[in-house]
Amino acid sequence: MLRQLLFTYLRPYRGQLAALVACQTVGVLASLYLPSLNADIIDFGVTLGDTGYIVSTGGWMLLVTVVQVLATAGGVYFGARAALGLGRDLREAVYTRSGTFSAREIGHFGAPSLITRTTNDVQQVQQLVVMLATMFVAAPVTCVAGVVMALQEDVGLSWLLAVCVPVLAVAVGVVMIRLVPKFRHMQERLDEVNRVLREQLSGMRVVRAFVREPEETRRFAHANSALTDTALRVGRLQALVFPIVMLVLNLSSIAVLWFGAIRVDEGEMRIGALTAFLSYLLQILIAVMMATFVSSAIPRAAVCAERIAEVLGTESSVRSPVNPLRAHGPAYVEFRDVELRHPGAERPVLRGLSFLVPPGTTTAIVGSTGSGKTTLLSLVPRLLDVTGGAVIVGGVDVRGQDQDTLWRRIGLVPQQAYLFNSTVAANLRYGRPDATDAELWAALEVAQARGFVEAMPGGLAALIEQGGANLSGGQRQRLTIARALVRRPDVYLFDDSFSALDLGTDAALRAAMRPWTAGAAVIVVAQRVSSIRHADQIVVLEGGMIVGRGTHDQLIATCPTYREIVQSQLTPEPA
Repeated sequence: MLRQLLFTYLRPYRGQLAALVACQTVGVLASLYLPSLNADIIDFGVTLGDTGYIVSTGGWMLLVTVVQVLATAGGVYFGARAALGLGRDLREAVYTRSGTFSAREIGHFGAPSLITRTTNDVQQVQQLVVMLATMFVAAPVTCVAGVVMALQEDVGLSWLLAVCVPVLAVAVGVVMIRLVPKFRHMQERLDEVNRVLREQLSGMRVVRAFVREPEETRRFAHANSALTDTALRVGRLQALVFPIVMLVLNLSSIAVLWFGAIRVDEGEMRIGALTAFLSYLLQILIAVMMATFVSSAIPRAAVCAERIAEVLGTESSVRSPVNPLRAHGPAYVEFRDVELRHPGAERPVLRGLSFLVPPGTTTAIVGSTGSGKTTLLSLVPRLLDVTGGAVIVGGVDVRGQDQDTLWRRIGLVPQQAYLFNSTVAANLRYGRPDATDAELWAALEVAQARGFVEAMPGGLAALIEQGGANLSGGQRQRLTIARALVRRPDVYLFDDSFSALDLGTDAALRAAMRPWTAGAAVIVVAQRVSSIRHADQIVVLEGGMIVGRGTHDQLIATCPTYREIVQSQLTPEPA
């Protein structure tokens, strides 16, 4: 998987990789040429006392060294550019694919895991490419060319190469094999730490309100300790690599000096050739050491590549059709025998739902907790896709429409009011960038938010913190409502979006909103009966099924479930 990922995403950088290989090859050959020149200085300059030969050959060594430095620097430059480009492209690919996921895929992976895969996992792969570019490319060239150069100096010691290199490769390979599963566990532990930390930071108010800091501290400590223990096990194995390499390196040097000295004493080898052979052996083993050092990063990068490929290889269950249909009809919404069943579930979440929301009308959806109200609303913008029946918008099944075109016709106010870290104006223009300031103020007026926005420093230019942390719950809800109103869509979806408003503000907002949404189809999920009693149509859900449909007065007379909801809210509790 790692090889396929690198092959795919390094393809645009073939030119830089070719330049990298060329620079690394020149640099390695230059470094391998230096011991031969040094041997000549010893054998033909120092031994014979030829100062001129020493100076001229030394000049060649200086020139070769300059070439080596420039080539190595060029290789690092091109390698770093390719690696950083790969990291950028991978992050963009994972982010883009995650953005296409429906609620089903987001729930499968989990937001913390997707964040880890987009950041840490990509970073591990990028780091591996940097190491490959700066060290691993030079290793095979050094080994092959080094063996050739060493054999030119003396064939009699070549058996040392045949012994030392395989011993080093096998010893390090055993360690690498044991590292692979541990790296996979470490990434999973990192996911767990991110998940716990994200939950605790997001739910800080709840944690403090229920005085659960000690328990949450222990939960984070448990996840953190699990990650630490796994990292320590990985570190202990990685710590074996360097001592093994140095042991083989030092024993090899001793062997070369021992057996080389015997050959020099017997007149079968010159001293300069011995020093050159020793240099070549050390360069070969150092190249193997660099390769093994890079290899120690391969298992973790391979695990990260699998996790990245899992995201990139997952298709969203909600996709735009190849030949989308365009809805030219009026903005009405129809649920036609709708059924929704989650994968592996024994029973559907929604079943047998059929009703029509004509343009210019308001349909309210009520029911007990868990009855499927929010799930039903999610079917209109295709946050989830039906498994039976159809959802019709403008006369065309939403599954047959282009997603962007469909979303432009819909204004969604989610249950959890979310605002971005930007100005008030930027948040309101999120769905319609060309909206004028006058239109923004008009939407704020309808949403009963103009007063507190005017009181904020800068008005429309006032900064909103991430998630709207510097606003109250009611202020966040009113701004998210205003954001949907600015868009002027054909269909409005309000998912329990008035729960944080007092009754007076709620009534004023609804009265001001009627002329604004006069030509649109409006669907409201609500818990407060007083907020929806004047709706044109009220749909009562229970257990994922419609148990009542009609106006407020009709349901009071015919629907026991609705009557119980009304009585629970309007009947005072006994003292």
